[in-house]
Amino acid sequence: MPDRTLVDLGAVSALEATAGPGRPARPGRSAAARRRRVRLAWLCLWVLSVLWSVRSFVSDRDGVLNSGGLAALIEFWAHALTPETSPDFLRATWDATLTTLAFAVLGTLLSVAVGLALAPALSQTWWRPAGASTPERVLRRAGLLLTRVTLALPRGVHEAVWGLLLLIVLGRDPLVGVLAIAIPFGAITAKVYAEMLDEADHAPYDLLRAAGAGRVTAMAYGLAPGLVPGLTSYAFYRFECSIRSAVILGMIGAGGLGLQLSLSFAGLQYGEMWTSILALVVLGGLVDRWGALLRRSWGGRAWRLSGVGFGLLAVASWWSLAPDPGSLATERTRVLFARLAEEMLPPQLPAGGWSELASRSVETVQMSVVAISLAVALGVAVSLVAARTSRSPAGRVLGWVARQLLLLTRAIPPPVWALLVLFVVFPGPLPGALALGIYTFGILGRLFAEVVEDLDGRPREALSALGASAPVSFAYATVPAAAGQMIAYSLYRWEVTVRETVVVGIVGAGGLGRLLEQQRAGFDYPGMASTILALIAVCVAVDLLSMTVRTTLR
Repeated sequence: MPDRTLVDLGAVSALEATAGPGRPARPGRSAAARRRRVRLAWLCLWVLSVLWSVRSFVSDRDGVLNSGGLAALIEFWAHALTPETSPDFLRATWDATLTTLAFAVLGTLLSVAVGLALAPALSQTWWRPAGASTPERVLRRAGLLLTRVTLALPRGVHEAVWGLLLLIVLGRDPLVGVLAIAIPFGAITAKVYAEMLDEADHAPYDLLRAAGAGRVTAMAYGLAPGLVPGLTSYAFYRFECSIRSAVILGMIGAGGLGLQLSLSFAGLQYGEMWTSILALVVLGGLVDRWGALLRRSWGGRAWRLSGVGFGLLAVASWWSLAPDPGSLATERTRVLFARLAEEMLPPQLPAGGWSELASRSVETVQMSVVAISLAVALGVAVSLVAARTSRSPAGRVLGWVARQLLLLTRAIPPPVWALLVLFVVFPGPLPGALALGIYTFGILGRLFAEVVEDLDGRPREALSALGASAPVSFAYATVPAAAGQMIAYSLYRWEVTVRETVVVGIVGAGGLGRLLEQQRAGFDYPGMASTILALIAVCVAVDLLSMTVRTTLR
């Protein structure tokens, strides 16, 4: 039987979040009433935040919609049925798809290697005092805090920002795409693996330590063997994320399908864009199916074959990209890196000073609030149809169509959605929020559908047997049972969405990402440093707020 607790995104989100152990819920009716009041209070605050954000987006403008771009948007969608199919372009698309896949494979492997290497030092198990004196306990706690704070920087900066910085130092080198994925994902993976070490059964570890084994030996032989399924499952989840990141990195110059999409859009070649998008949909669908197969068959033949297949992919990716790690140690790289560090430090405020930085930070949070609200609303509605719970032929057909819609929306990267929305919405934070909302809807809709599929269907069937319509049955039987997991997913994606505001801002959609792109274009490196620090501060603030919400809702 597959271990769902190790592969479920709910577990992943709990591990990736900064939350510590939650306050135990008080049993009884008063605890339930308290949770209802807390949920209502958070809901009211959220609704007010959405209204405030939307009002600020539209209040300072003469108009929001750009009717002049409607014809171009219609022309784009019309080309969905007539993608570019010339042999030369199909060959170029095939090569670009392999490049994107190669970046994702090598980036995932390196991030997992970084995660395995750093996880022990990030775990409480490593720093746990065993009969230590008070000063030693204080030092150990300080050591744990220092290691976690050190990794907060690479974890908090989006891979697109790492890509921009690495392009300055390495130029158009294959290592840019690999390292831009591996640096933030390695830090995230290390934190998740550290949490897995802390949550494992420590009896074998304690026995080995009592027998005189060192901490590394005790972890390797007492904890690691039981964690292999979870470590492997999370690595594959990171592979799915790396595919999407590789496309975004391609749009800023790393190559692959992202670069091809950007070039086609610049030339308004909509047929070519749809060929690239369909390649993304196929690639995303294959990875989704691969992941779903592994989740259902832990330890079986599929896992062994997958291990062999991923190994072959890694060899082929290395051969295809031919990265040269030695280029990191050349004199030229050292000089360029030192020059970049010298130019970025100390950070300087952008034109407009603190008020400009603060207003862009607030705008970033507002974009994330509107985006996640749109995604949750659409995701809940579509998950009713997309979940594999219908037994009628018509319901199954509608379910298949809904799942393909979700696949399409999450296969197209947020910058492309932003460029499309900019056809009909004037530039600003609103198109960025809408683009992120559409993209996140594809992810949340799939997760919500899986939650619905895992529920006991008898309450909804009972309501349907009494004559209730499908929406009513869903609202009264399914939503209450799934609300907890849906809220957890939504909060987790909110944290991710804040980081992803950077990638839509880079194409001019607003927030700190737009400011960062303006500073990069103007070679304002000290300004870029201050913007990156502001982005990290916003991400940490949202992480803490999300943690507070989760804790109070338990």
